[in-house]
Amino acid sequence: MTGYYDYVLGLIPAALLGVTAFLSLVGLSWTAAVPAGALVAAGLIAHAMFVRGPVVDEGGLDRGVDRAASSSPVSASSSSAAASSD
Repeated sequence: MTGYYDYVLGLIPAALLGVTAFLSLVGLSWTAAVPAGALVAAGLIAHAMFVRGPVVDEGGLDRGVDRAASSSPVSASSSSAAASSD
């Protein structure tokens, strides 16, 4: 299932190449067309990050967070006790 961010990821190179090619065909030099295409691509990235950014689920956890990484670390006293018993 494709979503908003899938479309943004596809539009970034399409905007960079498409706008650059269009402006160069219209008669603009490459040194002016490439930054214009990059500006459009950067606008897409900024929109995806700041205007319609990823949100936290209602459960309170972000979808990208690994539960094992967010658990509390092992205390030093329990790890030294395990080392001394060997």
